[in-house]
Amino acid sequence: MLILGRHISNRLLSQVIFHLVFWVGWILFPFIAGPDDPKFQRFAVVLIPNVLFHIPFFFLNSNWLIPNVFRKRGTGQYVISLILLIIVATAFLTVMRELIFPSEFIRNHWDFSWSLLGVLFATGVSTGYGFVIYLTERERSLRDAHEEQLKSELSFLRSQISPHFIFNILNGLVYLIRNNREEAEDTAIRLSGLMRYVLYESGDKQVTMEKEIEYLQNYIELQRLRFGEDVDIQVSVDLDQESQWIEPMLIIPFVENAFKHGTGFIVDPQILVTIVVENGLLELRVKNRISNSDEEAKDPSSGIGLKNVIRRIELLYPNDHQLDISSYDGWFEVN
Repeated sequence: MLILGRHISNRLLSQVIFHLVFWVGWILFPFIAGPDDPKFQRFAVVLIPNVLFHIPFFFLNSNWLIPNVFRKRGTGQYVISLILLIIVATAFLTVMRELIFPSEFIRNHWDFSWSLLGVLFATGVSTGYGFVIYLTERERSLRDAHEEQLKSELSFLRSQISPHFIFNILNGLVYLIRNNREEAEDTAIRLSGLMRYVLYESGDKQVTMEKEIEYLQNYIELQRLRFGEDVDIQVSVDLDQESQWIEPMLIIPFVENAFKHGTGFIVDPQILVTIVVENGLLELRVKNRISNSDEEAKDPSSGIGLKNVIRRIELLYPNDHQLDISSYDGWFEVN
C-alpha cells in the first residue's frame, strides 16, 4: 500500500511539474524574448487569454480523447475527433478575438493564422504528452497483471506441493511404526517437525537456508530409519557464515524424487546429496542410481513435486539459476 501510494505520488508530482513548467514558460515567453519591445508586449497581452483557453483543450485531448476514443475506438475515430476539435477550437478563438481585443490587435497580431498556429502547437504537445502517459499506464498495467499472474501460479504450485509431501510423510510413518517400533518416538518427533514446516512455515514467502536444510536433514534421517543399511545415503552440507534466504521447499523435492526412484528394484541403491552455499550462491547436486527394470511399480503421483519445483524456480529466478538434469551410466543427476 505504501509502495503503491509512493508510485502514485511520484507520477502525480512529475505531471504537475511538467504542466507548471510548460504553461508558465509559454505565457512568459514574450516577456523573456522581448521585455522592452512593444510588439512583444502587445503579443503577450493577446497570448495570455489564448493560452488559458488552450489549457482545457490540452486536457480534453490528452486525458479524454486518447484514453477513451483512441483506446476504445481506434486510430481512425481518434484522428477524426481530433480534427473536429481543432476546427471548433480555432473557430472559437477567432470569434473570441472579435469580442475581446481592439481592432489594432486584431489587424496586426491576432488573425486566423495565429489562432490556428496556437491550436496546432497545443495539439502537438498534448498528443505527445497524452500518448506518453497512456503508454506508461498501459505498460504498468501489463506489468502488474503479469506479476499477479505469477503470484497466482506460485500460490497454486505451492498448494499442490504441500499435500504431496504430507501424503508421503504419512506413508513413511505407517511403514516405520510397523517395522521400527523402538524408533517410533524419535520418528514421531521428526515427522511432527516435518509436518509443522510443511503446514505453517512453507507458507512464508522466504525462510532462512538453515531452516530449509534442517527440514531436509530431518527428512533424510527418517529415510535412514526406513531403509537402514539397504540404501547408501551420503549427505554433505557446507553453509557459509552469512545467513541466506530462500523460497521454502525448493530443495526437498529433488531429494524426495531421488528416494522415490532410487530405491526399490535397484542394485546397490545409492543416494548422494551435496549442498554448498557460498557468497549468496546455492549449489545443489543430487544423484541416485536408477534401474531400467519394468518391474518397478511407479507412484501415480510420480513427478508432481519435481515438475512443480522446476516451474517455481523458473518463475522465481528466471535469470538467476541454472538447472541441469541428466541420466548416464545407471545414474540420475540433478545439478
